[in-house]
This record gives sequence, C-alpha cells and structure tokens, in this order.
Amino acid sequence: MSFEIRKIVTFRETTYIEAGKASDKPVTMVGVAAVVSNPWAGRGFVEDLSPEIRNGCSELGELIVKHILDEISGDDVEAYGKAAVVGAEGEIEHASAIIHTLRFGNHFREAVGAKSYLSFTNKRGAPGTSIQIPMMHKHDEGLRSHYITLEMCIEDAPRANEIVVVLGAADGGRLHPRIGNRYQDLKELAEEAEQAAQQ
Repeated sequence: MSFEIRKIVTFRETTYIEAGKASDKPVTMVGVAAVVSNPWAGRGFVEDLSPEIRNGCSELGELIVKHILDEISGDDVEAYGKAAVVGAEGEIEHASAIIHTLRFGNHFREAVGAKSYLSFTNKRGAPGTSIQIPMMHKHDEGLRSHYITLEMCIEDAPRANEIVVVLGAADGGRLHPRIGNRYQDLKELAEEAEQAAQQ
C-alpha cells in the first residue's frame, strides 16, 4: 500500500438529550481516522498522483471500513460521510486524491448498502486541528434530518508530512428534526408560484 499508517483513531459519541428534551432513540456517531504518511510530501509539485491512488486507496478504504463496522453495524448506519486533512507539507489536492476516488469510497457504500454519494470535507491543518465529517442519509440526499456533522480531533495529527483520512457514520439523524426536507420546499415553492400566476 502506498500509504504508511502511523495510527488508527476511533471516536464515538452518543447523544441522549438535545435542548433539554430526551429522545426516544439516542443517536450514535462514529468516526474512524487513519493517520497516514503523505506519499507526495516533500516532492515539490507532482503532476501525476495516480500511481499512489491506484496502489493505495482501495486498500486504505477497505481497512477503515473494517474498523468502522467493528463500531457500528452496516445495517444500523443511516447517515455517512468522509473527510481528509493534509499537513503543511502537502496540498489539499493530496487529501482529495485519496477520498475522491471510487476505489476508496465504494467500499463504504457497498458495506452499508448505500445509494447516496458520500458528503465530504478536505482541508489543510496542523496537529490537533478540528476534523469535521459532514453526513447525510445513505439513501436520500434530500432528508435534512440526517444533515449532521461529526467533529473530532487528533492531538498529534496531521504532522506536516501526513494526511488524516476519516470515515463517519451515524445510526440516526438529529434528535428532534423539524425543518422538513427539500421535497416539501419544492412542493411549497411550486404551489406559491402557481398561486402567484393565478393572481
């Protein structure tokens, strides 16, 4: 594999109460991060990133998925996402090169039976930087109830020549969702336009 792994970090959070109101169903969010060496760091501008992508992304994705499924059942996953943070010696393109490939993401989609694309963030950061993994419903991008973000950090990562690669999963959406969804908005906008046209 092109990516030497220094450590695997697991983060788990279960929320029972929001705004003083308990939920009938607590929501658990899990993040699994691989801290890997950046194979492009220190090499100047690398035109072709594909050799490392071909040789490492699939295996890295498979490994992180294995770890996340140790924490949460694929059948229980309702929302999911991904993120990558590159250290100071790398480019944001290096972070993107890992997570924005079918070789990487397909392992997660297939493992949880998902249809939606994986929402994402990628950025540059220093050790201890905040890592946000935005998530959405694994079958339906329009369900706003499942627009949630897992936030975690790793105190000693990414080092300047590293990339933190993360997958996130949740067994539900926000505890008390009440803003509707995109389909309701579209219906309301269409009704308003029709009423305006009739006036």
